[in-house]
Amino acid sequence: MLTSQKTIAAAPPLAALAFEPALLSRMNQLGPRYTSYPTADRFSAEFDAEAYHQAVSERHAMGARHALSLYLHIPFCGTVCYYCACNKVVSKNLSKAALYLTYLKREISMQAALFDGMNQVEQLHFGGGTPTYLSDRQMSELMAHLQRYFQFAPDQLGEYSIEVDPRTVTPKRIVTLRRQGFNRLSLGVQDFDPAVQKAVNRIQAEEDTLRIIDAARFAGFRSVGIDLIYGLPKQSLASIGQTLDKVIAASPDRIAIYNYAHMPHLFKPQRRIAGSDLPTPAEKIDMLFLCIQRLIEAGYAHIGMDHFARLDDDLAIAQRQGRLHRNFQGYSTHAESDLVACGVSAISAVGASYSQNEKTLEAYYLRLDRQELPIARGIRLNLDDLLRRLIIQHLMCHFELSLASIEIAHPVRFAEYFAAELVQLRQLEADGLLTLDDEWISVTTKGRLLIRNICMVFDRYLDPRRTPLRYSRTV
Repeated sequence: MLTSQKTIAAAPPLAALAFEPALLSRMNQLGPRYTSYPTADRFSAEFDAEAYHQAVSERHAMGARHALSLYLHIPFCGTVCYYCACNKVVSKNLSKAALYLTYLKREISMQAALFDGMNQVEQLHFGGGTPTYLSDRQMSELMAHLQRYFQFAPDQLGEYSIEVDPRTVTPKRIVTLRRQGFNRLSLGVQDFDPAVQKAVNRIQAEEDTLRIIDAARFAGFRSVGIDLIYGLPKQSLASIGQTLDKVIAASPDRIAIYNYAHMPHLFKPQRRIAGSDLPTPAEKIDMLFLCIQRLIEAGYAHIGMDHFARLDDDLAIAQRQGRLHRNFQGYSTHAESDLVACGVSAISAVGASYSQNEKTLEAYYLRLDRQELPIARGIRLNLDDLLRRLIIQHLMCHFELSLASIEIAHPVRFAEYFAAELVQLRQLEADGLLTLDDEWISVTTKGRLLIRNICMVFDRYLDPRRTPLRYSRTV
């Protein structure tokens, strides 16, 4: 990764935070989260399994020896949370998971064959759905299958994480997960308030969650994260403040506080949420600022958007050192890794390409029965895509961009190539979101909360006259 001589900016201290509710309300619009660029809505069925094979072949030809990142999607949940927008299968029938694992292992074997000779893994993430829907035995067999086909870096070097629903595990299960090879976990909490939990159909006792955190520390997990959501039904500034008190007291290593995006036109479970129970946009902005304020006071670095980490956490260190990266799992310390994703709807990022698997179990199984990788769509990035991806990555992760570094990495003169974008950036500069000179784009403390708006300037696929309703709001 190219870095300049300028010191990478650390997260601003509390006193430097600039919070202007009127500006945030005015700038709050629909827009991508930029876990990829181009975003997934630009993927096409023209990119198929053959195109993916070609992308992997090109990595072999280039002699790529960067360690891999693996993602496994476990789509099953025992109950439905009304806020959820994940690709999931809600079922009490555990036999469905047994069948799914048969096919998932088949896909893993096929992927491993493609990456033979460059199959060292330094990062593994299980997402869902609810990965702990799987039994101990199923998880052990799946991990053994992965270790049979891929070479994993030692525990002290690799980052092996799993998303955990505290309602589905016991302290004993947490100890077992550690023995199975996981060294990081994130716990879905969302909110501790009973009224909010009832409104979203996720009843989760505080003491059960704290018991799992204690078990993870006892078991030797390197990092424990908590996921929260602001903007949920029945939530208020007072109630989320009480949840923050409890989370801060639990002292997790990482905290993610996601903005609830109410899109019942896309996600059927959300239709069970009454719009009248939702906080107003102004109340949501107040909630966001309270979260940032409280967590910085408690000693967390604001990594960006909705992520926080202790100052000695790998994410915070990577940001200070200019090594932070962003992908489909959020912020990451593994910038140079190809991401190989297995499972229904999973998205891979290999070389200059993205690819997504079939989104339904039926289609996923059918493709594997035909001895084909279950790739439904994707995109091959052109030079302009790669250039803009680099810019968006730097801004999302480091809140500043050296124009000279872009000109060194790509055969362009920044001021000429991005003349139209610079006009838009000047407008954002007038609003106090960034500073712009001949050498740097630097996002201000005020602009950090609107980083998605700033990145949208460089998105050539966006039509400002027709922003897709599938996007969430930027604040």
